[in-house]
Amino acid sequence: MKNMKKIDPLKRFGQNYLIDKNIIRKLVDELNPIPGDNIIEIGPGRGSITEELFTRVDNLTAVEIDKRIHEELSEKFPNLSLINKDFLKISLEELKQSNGQPLRFVGNIPFNITSPIVFKLINGMNMVQDAVFIVQHEVAKRMTAPYGSKDYGILSVVLNSCADVRLCFKISPQVFRPIPKVWSAVVHIKFKNEIDDSIQDLFINVVKASFGNRRKTLKNSLSNSIFSNCNLENCSIDMSKRAEELTIDDFFNLTKFISAGNYGK
Repeated sequence: MKNMKKIDPLKRFGQNYLIDKNIIRKLVDELNPIPGDNIIEIGPGRGSITEELFTRVDNLTAVEIDKRIHEELSEKFPNLSLINKDFLKISLEELKQSNGQPLRFVGNIPFNITSPIVFKLINGMNMVQDAVFIVQHEVAKRMTAPYGSKDYGILSVVLNSCADVRLCFKISPQVFRPIPKVWSAVVHIKFKNEIDDSIQDLFINVVKASFGNRRKTLKNSLSNSIFSNCNLENCSIDMSKRAEELTIDDFFNLTKFISAGNYGK
């Protein structure tokens, strides 16, 4: 194999390469892949996680937006199915395999597009088993925040409505190059597929609108959103509450009430 040429991480792609092999092993241990799994790595970079994954599985798909390292990855991992695209522009259908196994995601994903990636998986969760990601620690806390905590918000409500989410362990900035200014964490998202498909999109929009003006009441937040024309007078949910005072079940009940009112029809 040719000597690896110097390829500097690009800020526009949010690249911070993970270099600590112990952290990489812990990450892959958390995923616990087995032969036959349909593993998708998002943003393999120079292939440090990819290399460890190939000690556990025979087939692996990687999605990498950076064309500069496409040739290097192909040479280093000849069995790698490499897609040189922006993950956010790929249909999850493209990643399905003939064996019918659900998709399992892993990666040191760019911090600047963490939420779009997570919501993409939520929207396609009928095809997804789980995901193990390295994310910014503050985002990990929001993803796993319980009701009543200061980090409870859109991400925690939507994610925990359809998945079991666990913050596995924190990661020091020192194990990345370049060194980021923040701590990271590994999160494991295990999808449960419990949202009714007929109201999934509406539920997400209701949660986003409710938290749209965090200091305002639900009535004011919803009236300043796409739900401004909904009549909420007979709703069982107290509209004088703020969004953070509602449980996930409350948000489901609010969504069902709005849905029953033929919103959007």
